[in-house]
Amino acid sequence: MKWAEGIDKLGIGLYILLCVFAIININSVDAKLGSKQLMFFGISLFVGMIIFFMRTKFFENMSAIIYVGGVLLLIGLFPFGTEILGQKNWYKFGGFTMQPVEFAKIGTALMLANYVSSPDFNLKNKKVLYTVLAIVGIPGVVVLMIPDVGSLLVFFAFVMALYREGLSGWLFGIIFVFAAVFLISIAVNPLYITIAILIIAAIYVFLNFYKIQGNVMLIIGIVLTVGFLSGLSYSSTYILSKMPKHQRERIEVLYKGEKAFRDTSGYNLLYSKTAIGSGGIMGKGYKQGSVTQGKFVPEQETDYIFCTVGEEWGFLGSSILILCYSVFIGRIYYLAENQKSTFNRVFGYCFASILLIHFSINLGMVMGLFPTVGIPLPFFSYGGSSLLAFSIMTFIFFKLNYADKNSLV
Repeated sequence: MKWAEGIDKLGIGLYILLCVFAIININSVDAKLGSKQLMFFGISLFVGMIIFFMRTKFFENMSAIIYVGGVLLLIGLFPFGTEILGQKNWYKFGGFTMQPVEFAKIGTALMLANYVSSPDFNLKNKKVLYTVLAIVGIPGVVVLMIPDVGSLLVFFAFVMALYREGLSGWLFGIIFVFAAVFLISIAVNPLYITIAILIIAAIYVFLNFYKIQGNVMLIIGIVLTVGFLSGLSYSSTYILSKMPKHQRERIEVLYKGEKAFRDTSGYNLLYSKTAIGSGGIMGKGYKQGSVTQGKFVPEQETDYIFCTVGEEWGFLGSSILILCYSVFIGRIYYLAENQKSTFNRVFGYCFASILLIHFSINLGMVMGLFPTVGIPLPFFSYGGSSLLAFSIMTFIFFKLNYADKNSLV
């Protein structure tokens, strides 16, 4: 069929495969939720069909309105939001709930793609750089105020997308160093960390002596960086002590193990690891998992859905799922890089990076490699807001890719 030329069959096929496998696993945890997820999937497909029949320019022209709408929905949580599991980041309409941050990600991706594709875009221009950071930062600050730390981490995906457009890699290095110093300082004496920082700074000065000599601004920068990192190492335990108890314990679990918090923040992780480990190579079989059927893991249908896969489908099933995600994300990056339109490319990079962060953090959570921060597994965790939002981004990107492939320009 001629009209189907340009539709990426691999990408759409993987999307449907992930959604169907998700419904099967959610049904194993709770049949009623499985039926609701099937309904959400049907709605997502219907919305996807509408997107495919829309004009491509619609997304570019309406990006500012969609972005502002997403930010306003986030702000509206403060007076109108419903608190669920200690966080006021949901709207409730009768028996349904909606998490606006999922849709704010779509607006931010579209707005960023629209701005980057403007003719005068140049990240070396400070005004342009500040505007880009504001586009990402405004919804990010609102999310931080909610507070929703997990969703805030996802906004780092937009910084990853900007790296493709010329953002300096120094920013990633700075963020990594600050995060590493903070986390290491929780387990290591800050004095030792400060000594290590001073030694590294001394080596850098020695190797770049002629470059540094007489450069007052560079000297000031080195001194301030050393001072800030040293201060951060000493203040890490204080910052940790001021966190809410459940957030503090989620970090401490990484150092002390889940058994030390088996009755609180380590409970989910303990049984999640038990479920994944008990699956063996081939798994126990569909609806045969003792942990899954016993409902030992809270939120097993949402953030911890992967442990159901591990228990019932084993190492083989888990590996196939990870492979599907890897191919799907890699496919989006590949297609994005080959777009003729800058708008299409940037949106594709934003979408792929959002998926990558969600996927990496969620799997890290259920295996104890990352603190529990409430990040759903895309297309797989139960929830209408999450599935619909990811589906919308999926169909927008494949619609843009379809138009790109059929463009004569």
